[in-house]
Amino acid sequence: MSEDNNELINEQDDNSETITRVTGMYKDWFLDYASYVILERAVPAIEDGFKPVQRRIMHSMKDLDDGRYNKVANIVGHTMQYHPHGDASIADAMVQIGQKDLLIDTQGNWGNILTGDRAAASRYIEARLSKFALDVVYNPKITEWQSSYDARRKEPVNLPVMFPLLLAQGGEGIAVGLSTKILPHNFIELIDASVKHLKGKRFTILPDFPTAGIADFSNYNDGLRGGKVRVRAKISQLDKNTLVITEIPFGTNTSSLIDSILKANDKGKIKIKKIEDNTAANVEILVHLPSGISPDKTIDALYAFTNCESSISPLGCVIEDNKPYFVGVSEMLRRSTDNTVQLLKSNLEIKLSEFQEQWHFASLERIFIEKRVYRDIEEQDTWKGVIKAIDKGLQPHIKHLKRAITEEDIVRLTEIRIKRISKFDIDKAQQKIDALEDQIAEVKHHLANLIDYSIAYFERLKKEYGEGRERKTEIRTFEDVDATKVIIRNTKLYVNREEGFIGTSLRRDEYVCDCSDIDDIIVFTNHGKMMVTKVDSKTFIGKDIIHVAVFKKKDKRTIYNMIYRDGNKGPTYIKRFAVTSVTRDREYDMTNGNKSSKIWYFSANPNGEAEVITIHLRQAGSIKKLKWDIDFADVLIKGRASKGNLVTKYSVKKIELKEKGVSTLKPRKIWFDDTVQRLNVDTRGELIGEFRGEDRLLIITQSGMLKTILPELSTHFDNDMIVLEKWIPKKPISVIYFNGEKEMYYVKRFLIENEGKEESFISEHPNTQLEIVSTDWKPMAEIEFTKERGKDRKDNETINLEEFIAIKGISALGNQLTKDKVNQVNILESLPYEAPEEVNAIDIEVVDETVESSDSKETSEDKPNPKEDDSGQGTLF
Repeated sequence: MSEDNNELINEQDDNSETITRVTGMYKDWFLDYASYVILERAVPAIEDGFKPVQRRIMHSMKDLDDGRYNKVANIVGHTMQYHPHGDASIADAMVQIGQKDLLIDTQGNWGNILTGDRAAASRYIEARLSKFALDVVYNPKITEWQSSYDARRKEPVNLPVMFPLLLAQGGEGIAVGLSTKILPHNFIELIDASVKHLKGKRFTILPDFPTAGIADFSNYNDGLRGGKVRVRAKISQLDKNTLVITEIPFGTNTSSLIDSILKANDKGKIKIKKIEDNTAANVEILVHLPSGISPDKTIDALYAFTNCESSISPLGCVIEDNKPYFVGVSEMLRRSTDNTVQLLKSNLEIKLSEFQEQWHFASLERIFIEKRVYRDIEEQDTWKGVIKAIDKGLQPHIKHLKRAITEEDIVRLTEIRIKRISKFDIDKAQQKIDALEDQIAEVKHHLANLIDYSIAYFERLKKEYGEGRERKTEIRTFEDVDATKVIIRNTKLYVNREEGFIGTSLRRDEYVCDCSDIDDIIVFTNHGKMMVTKVDSKTFIGKDIIHVAVFKKKDKRTIYNMIYRDGNKGPTYIKRFAVTSVTRDREYDMTNGNKSSKIWYFSANPNGEAEVITIHLRQAGSIKKLKWDIDFADVLIKGRASKGNLVTKYSVKKIELKEKGVSTLKPRKIWFDDTVQRLNVDTRGELIGEFRGEDRLLIITQSGMLKTILPELSTHFDNDMIVLEKWIPKKPISVIYFNGEKEMYYVKRFLIENEGKEESFISEHPNTQLEIVSTDWKPMAEIEFTKERGKDRKDNETINLEEFIAIKGISALGNQLTKDKVNQVNILESLPYEAPEEVNAIDIEVVDETVESSDSKETSEDKPNPKEDDSGQGTLF
């Protein structure tokens, strides 16, 4: 090694720090290595979508292709003639291509992308090129060639791929200081997008994963850096204690998914009984739940705490002109489509040239034989004389040719056998020339209408190879799962009220509730202080704790009723408030802020209940009235920092609860957002109705199942749901269905008797089909009859379902709709009917439920101010 290559210059400054400068070979080697890895190993080329090893595998398979399967070990060995690396890297790359089921027709155990099982050894498995690969990947006539690494053979610089292959297969690689992650897209959608691009229309393409699943592409960002794709497993409820996972997120397999579920269970974030993996050709993972565990909340918990939901960050990076190029998937498709058009053009131009050459020689051959030019060479003694004689004999007959005659043309004419000349058929020769002229005209037409030709090419690919390649991944917008609402309560919370401690380790003290280790806890003390803090083993809040509970952020329905004394001897105030947002571990004062304030009465009400309390004053001076009642329903709900209304300026002896209250909040309005298939209270989607504590939802599915449930926002809904509305118990359900066993249409009307129970209301015969279900009071239907041979078609018949059949049990067969053959049944507009009004308690309006910032504080006393009566004994409400 040269002296320059070993040069290390060490400089020491005053602080004895050593600075090492790298020069010579060391300076260049790293850059050379990084460039090599980027260009030759990790990142695909934009022209054909292949990495070098993939391109060499495809080239080797074409070398070996004879229509039969080859041992993968044989293909790997052949590829090593072109690839400078070992057999292991080639075999792994080939298995990855084969598992994508597009370019390679595989035979044997090639592994399983669903379970993560590896492929068998390369000597046991076989492969050959697929028909699609032979169609779109190869064309030696328009391929640019280069020497292999050892200069013994020729290999393609890029394969002439006439399809957006990189987007169809996806690509992933990690280089030095650079990476790429191009997600796979749907075969049919890519062709449709290419056609739209050629027609000058806009298009959008989104990934489609071989593992199926559900995906939210809201932030896909065209596959560029900074984008994000959220993918979820498809989970459904098999029964009340069993969940089934039928599709998994891209980038996972059943083994890693099950491991993540077991870890979440061990950490107490979810609670399961056992897991069964029945995956074979399709994914089937059964998750058995203990009794009493909500399936809907468990589904959300699986998304929140396991690999059932994952996030993928795409990064579009390709090689162009031997440099990395960051590009979005839309631009990739445009570039690939334009490249395909150019390749098709080059192929047509080559065909045109070939046809023209064939036409030229066929015309010469006809002249040579028909005009007996071959006789002119009989008297020639030299080769030059022969050439000259033929040339002279052809000249009078070649005015219609497209180009001049060359010596090579004349040499080819001399090679025609005597037997062929003797059997020459002028008509057949002319037919051949005419056919070539038709082919030339056709190719010229394609070149003149190149875009239309390219569109037809893509449509042919879709027709021939698109069957069975429909989209697998369902596109959906996700709603974020709030982990605090779905996590299993895996620990217990205790409180020492007198000393002011809360925590999970105070097992000798008072038990409060079950909680999780990610919950926040809200605490009130007798001195009017409030704090929200995270669950911990032991936390000091302040002495004389009067209320401890799990805190729900943005909870407007939990209302706190409070009466407090302002200062040591100040007046007594009453207030009602909600706590929606605070700063964690900050102490808030719920009183007016004066020292020695004390809470006389406090209650926390999860649904805004307002109780009646009795005030007792101390005997002092001329006070006449020492006792009276106050109803919290008469107090307006305001901000937590409000001062409150004056109760009395005299000394309070005690306060007693006289009567428990009912909710003073309005019924909760609930909407259904069809985009995310979830309930919400944020006005997104369609308003279902206003719900009180015991109101339920009615759900009916196309498969003939119904149930009523409480409207919990965590509820999941099946894809075949056809009715979702507020359940009115006295409102009948009307059904028309085809009974598969009796092969007749039946009508039934019934009421739901078992609330909360899932029941079937049609027979379970495989041919039974639900036609119409109505929850209107007076539904109407129309019957269209089938025309029978030799008879006139019977007129349509309208029936009133209320009059057609009385209300019976849900399991009743019902009445036969008609004896005639039915073509179809249509639902009509229902008859007008005034439904009986529901009788409900009168609600007190909530005038102030605004969400305050954590730092807001009211300084003025609430208005209107209460007035005391003549005796000064208290507030008049």
